[in-house]
Amino acid sequence: MNKDNFFTVLEEQLDKGFPFAAYRKPMHGEKMEKTKALLQQDNVTHYVEDYKESGFVFAPFDNENRGLIIPSEAAEELFTEYTFEEDHKNVKKEGPNFPPNQLRKLARVEHENLVQKAVDKIKEGKLLKVVISRSENVQTQLKVIEIFKNILKKYNSAFVYLWFHPETGIWMGATPETLVSVERNRFETMALAGTQAFHDTLDVQWGDKEKEEQQIVTNSIVDGLQKSEIIVPDKLQVSEAYTAKAGNLLHLRTDINGNLKAGTSALKQLIKSLHPTPAVCGLPKDAAKRFILENEGYHRHFYSGFLGELNLKREIKRNSNRRNQENQAYASISRSTSLFVNLRCMKIREGTAELFTGGGITKDSNPSLEWEETVNKAHTMKSVLVK
Repeated sequence: MNKDNFFTVLEEQLDKGFPFAAYRKPMHGEKMEKTKALLQQDNVTHYVEDYKESGFVFAPFDNENRGLIIPSEAAEELFTEYTFEEDHKNVKKEGPNFPPNQLRKLARVEHENLVQKAVDKIKEGKLLKVVISRSENVQTQLKVIEIFKNILKKYNSAFVYLWFHPETGIWMGATPETLVSVERNRFETMALAGTQAFHDTLDVQWGDKEKEEQQIVTNSIVDGLQKSEIIVPDKLQVSEAYTAKAGNLLHLRTDINGNLKAGTSALKQLIKSLHPTPAVCGLPKDAAKRFILENEGYHRHFYSGFLGELNLKREIKRNSNRRNQENQAYASISRSTSLFVNLRCMKIREGTAELFTGGGITKDSNPSLEWEETVNKAHTMKSVLVK
């Protein structure tokens, strides 16, 4: 489907008030992924129960609440071959200059005070790390589809999405972080922490605070997986930390992968062990989550939750080098899952974009610098809200 027809269909789906998810996976090497959509054919609400369902899932930060799903069997799938690669080359790298928000000074004081409260709790030994976030409302004259096009043009190395459901409203974003991907019995996840602006090079220096935070996140994920009964312990692999680019920001990243035990239905347990990750919640998980819910002063809803393809069918063609050429006429069907943490996201309503940003707090965190980090992240996101 050409891109004009593709976006026209999305607009029609919005007008009907029927749920849908439009998305593009991160670029792999030099290959730009297709932009896809899953369009539900009614406005019935479906929830995820046991993660054996198939479709597109949208789950909240608070893992006590159920996620929504657009089931494959109740939806139409379409995609556009247009990759936006040429548009990406021409997009402006710098974000717009928005007029100062009158509430910004108060927001800064509140955020810095909360960061200091978190630091104090960590120094008291109540927490090891906690992620503090905030939201900010920004006016925009762009329509929903125009904003989504801008995100597609700007972020080729992130998971880009547009989600609508009558229960949630309109959400969109470009997240750099994979929660987990599963193909057959093989899974991959990552630890992501630390942030700095991208200035035309990946050869950058990271401070002790960022390195410590990254190691905390990595250790927590690895320890949780090793203690679980759903993975093959000696197949777990952990990369060295390296610098990864997402939009105009850089992060420290560690790749983690392994095998699920044969004969187990482990996806629900795997997701439960990972979400919410230390990169969006903190450690210990329960204590950090409690601190967030009691102190942040706003409801995260689906910010720092997760979303993506759940158990979607995928055709795998046989290797052309096989000796038995008769087998070449056949292909195997497997189910793959690709879930992403809902970061760098926004909720759109009536010409206003509510942006969500945050940062990991450790004992060495500086409240002023933590505020500036959220400003940098918000600035990057604001660039898609203007022409």
